[in-house]
Amino acid sequence: MGGIAVILSIVCIFIFLVKEVIPVFFPPHGTQVGHVAGAPPSAAFPQSSLIGMDEYQEIIYQLTAGSDRQIRFFNVQSGAPIILDLPPELATVHVTAIARAVGVGNRFAFGTDDGRIVPVTIDFTAGYEAGVRLIVPAVTLGIPIQLTPAKEPIIRLAYQPTERGTFTAALTDHGRLWYAALPSDDTPIALTGHGSESVTAVIFDSRGETLSIGTAAGSLYHYEVREGSPPSLVETASVVPGASVTALSYLIGDRSLAIGSSAGDVSVWMPVRQAQESSTTRFRLIHRFDAHPSSVTAISPSLRDKGFITGDTQGNLFVHYSTSSQTLLKLQGNQQAIRTLTFSPKADGAVALTDRGELLTYTIHNPHPEVTFAALFKPVWYEGYEKPEHVWQSSSGADDFEAKFGLIPLIFGTLKGTLYAMLVAVPLALLGAIYTSMFMHPNIRAKIKPTIEIMAALPTVILGFLAGLWLAPMLERMFPAIVAMIVAVPASVVIATVLWQYLPAATVRRLRPGMESFVLVPVIICAVWACLGLNQQIESFLFGADYKSWFATHWGLRYDQRNALVVGFAMGFAIVPIIFSISEEALSNVPRHLIAGSLALGATRWQTLVKLVLISASPGIFSASMIGFGRAIGETMIVLMATGNTPIMDWSLFNGFRTLSANIAVEIPEAPHGGTLYRILFLAAMLLFVFTFLINTVAEVVRQRLRTKYSQY
Repeated sequence: MGGIAVILSIVCIFIFLVKEVIPVFFPPHGTQVGHVAGAPPSAAFPQSSLIGMDEYQEIIYQLTAGSDRQIRFFNVQSGAPIILDLPPELATVHVTAIARAVGVGNRFAFGTDDGRIVPVTIDFTAGYEAGVRLIVPAVTLGIPIQLTPAKEPIIRLAYQPTERGTFTAALTDHGRLWYAALPSDDTPIALTGHGSESVTAVIFDSRGETLSIGTAAGSLYHYEVREGSPPSLVETASVVPGASVTALSYLIGDRSLAIGSSAGDVSVWMPVRQAQESSTTRFRLIHRFDAHPSSVTAISPSLRDKGFITGDTQGNLFVHYSTSSQTLLKLQGNQQAIRTLTFSPKADGAVALTDRGELLTYTIHNPHPEVTFAALFKPVWYEGYEKPEHVWQSSSGADDFEAKFGLIPLIFGTLKGTLYAMLVAVPLALLGAIYTSMFMHPNIRAKIKPTIEIMAALPTVILGFLAGLWLAPMLERMFPAIVAMIVAVPASVVIATVLWQYLPAATVRRLRPGMESFVLVPVIICAVWACLGLNQQIESFLFGADYKSWFATHWGLRYDQRNALVVGFAMGFAIVPIIFSISEEALSNVPRHLIAGSLALGATRWQTLVKLVLISASPGIFSASMIGFGRAIGETMIVLMATGNTPIMDWSLFNGFRTLSANIAVEIPEAPHGGTLYRILFLAAMLLFVFTFLINTVAEVVRQRLRTKYSQY
C-alpha cells in the first residue's frame, strides 16, 4: 500500500505539472466580432484615416481627412455613432493627412492643405452610473503650427511630441519633405537625402531621436534628429529589394522597426553594434515573418510586448511576435483592402478600417506570445545583442522590456553545479567507503560511519548560509593556498607512505591493522597548515602579485566570490553522506567468506578489493552515485545562497550560475498566477521531474544488469 501510494503521488504531481504547463503551448485564436459602418477613407490622400479604441474596447474612434467631420466615435456593441461636441476650431481645418504619435496615449496631428499641423489628443474618462461602466471621450486641439514654408498641402506626416519638444516631418504634394523640431526651429529644414525616390512612409521613434523614411524603391533612410541641430543622414539600407516600403512601425522600446512591403513581406530590423567595444551600429535584418498574399497596408504595434499586427489589401490580418520570429495568428480577410488598423491597448483585440469605410473589430486570445519551443531552447536574437544567444531574463524595471525565457542557461547551470559537486563528492565518498569497509579497524569504523551519516541531517539552508557567508570569503582569501594543497596534500601522503616502508618492523607491528590513519591525519593537517601559512608567498610565486589579475590577464577569467568552486565544496559536502553510506553498505555486504577465501589464496587486500569486492558491490556503488547525482540536481538552498545566481553559460570555476531549482525558488513568489513566467517556472519544475525520473530509471536498469552479471560473486 505504501508503494502504491508513492507511485500515485508521483503520477498526480506529474499530472499537475502538465496541467499548469500545457496552456502555454496552446495556439492563439481570434475572430471578427463586430462590424461598424464608418466613413470611407479618401482615395485622394494616402494617409487619410486613423482609427483606435479605448482600453476596454467599448468605443471606437475614426479620424478622417477631407471630411466635414474629422473625428467620429462609435459604440462597439451597437455600432451606433456617439454624438460628441468637437472643438469649433476643427470646422476651419481642411485635413489632408493624419499621423499618430508613437507610444502610449491617443496623440495625433492633422496635416492641412495649407501646410499646417494641428495637434489632437483624445482622452477617455471611465466612470460608473448605477453600477454600469460609462466611458466618455474628449477631444483636445493644440495650437496650429505652420510647417511648410510655401503652404503646400501635406500628404504624409510624422508627428512625435516629447519632453524636449515636438518633432514633425511632412511630405507635400510637390514631393518635398520638411522637418522641424518645435518650438526651437523657426525655419523648417528640407530633407533631400533620399534623392528622387518617392517617399512612401515616414515615422519618428518615441524619443524623437531618429527619423526613418521608407521609399518606393525599397530603401530605408535613417536620420539622426536632435533638438537644436540639423538632421543628419546616418544610414541607408535596402530593406525590401524589388518592392516598395508600404508601412513602418516602431515596436515598443523603439529599437525594432517593423517594415511591410508591396510584395507582402514583413520583417523586423534593428541597429546592431559592429564590434563588442564599438558604439557604431548598422541596421540589420533580424526577424522575417510569414508573408501576406498581397501588399501590406498597415502595421500596428502592441503597447505591452514585442508583438504587432499587420493588414493587407485583401483584408487579411496577421499577428506576429518579434522576439520569436513567429507569425502567431492569421485572420482571413473579405477582399476589402485594409487602410489602417490598431492593436487594442491590452493586445487582446484589434480594429481595422477597410477602403469601403467599414470598421471591423476583432477579439484575439494570445496570452503567451513569448513562448515557442525555439524561444525556450534555441538561441534568440534579442534587442541590443550582436548575435543570437541563450538568455534568461524574465523581468526588468522598464515597460518596454523584452522577456527572455531561454531555459538552456538554467539547464546548463544545473548540470554545471551537479558536475562540480560530483567531482568533489564521489572521490571522497567512494574512497572513504572503501577505506572504512576494507581497511579501517572495526572499533574506529563503529564511530566513523554513524558520524558521517549524521552529516546528512544537516539542513541545506545552514550549509548554504555557511557557504555564502563564511566559505566563499575564506576561499577568496586562501585561493593560492587551496591550489597548493592540490599538490601538497597528495605529495605529503605519498612521502609518508614511502617513509612508512622504512620503519622498523617492530614499530609497525605495534599498530593494529587499520590504525594507519592516525599517522596520515597529522601529516595531512601539517600539509594544509603549511599551505595556509605560506598563502601570500605561494600567490607571489605562482600568480605574481595578485591571482585575480593573473587569471584575467592570462586566461581571461574573472573571479567572482560566490562561484562554482564554492558550490562544489558545499554541495559536495551535502551529498557525501548519501554516497558514502550506500557505497559502504554495498561493500560491507560482500560475503566475508569470499574475501577470506581470496586472502587465503594469497591475494593482498588491494587485489581482493579490485578483483572481487568492487565488482561484487558495483550495483550498489552505481546506485549510490546516481542517488547523489539526483540529489545534487534538485538542490536549491545551497546554490541559491552560495552563487551569484547569474544565468550564464560558462564552465569556469570562478563564475556563478543559476540552476532550475534555484530559479524557481527565486522567481515563483513574484510570478503572476497563470502568467507566462508562472507557467514557464512550472515547465522548469517538470523538466527537473522528468530528468530525475529518467536518471533514476536508467540507474535502476543498469543496477539490475550489474547485479545479474555479477550475481555469481
